[in-house]
Amino acid sequence: MGAQYYCADSEDGDHIDDPSQDALFMLIDDLNDTDNTFVVIQPNEDDPAWFASVAVQDEGGFEIVRRDTARREHEVTTDTDISRMARDLTIWMAARDFPGRPNKQVSRFQNTA
Repeated sequence: MGAQYYCADSEDGDHIDDPSQDALFMLIDDLNDTDNTFVVIQPNEDDPAWFASVAVQDEGGFEIVRRDTARREHEVTTDTDISRMARDLTIWMAARDFPGRPNKQVSRFQNTA
């Protein structure tokens, strides 16, 4: 069975369906400046509306790209903290739209006290 929401692929061929924050940490931690320089995370569909990528920078650290064409978002940042990157990517991806995922419903509770 393929990814339900998104998948992560690294340059060296690692592939993870619906990676957790810990799995993203491991993929990013495995990056190096010779043969495994990037990871791409995107929906498991043709012509995805969004993606995120992490790439090793020549001068050290990582470049993080987040792009969502449906929301007209395009952000490029740099960081060295792998834990923070994995957490931030997980939060960012959770806010993306996924076909077939139930819509978020907001209900109001009245305070009767």
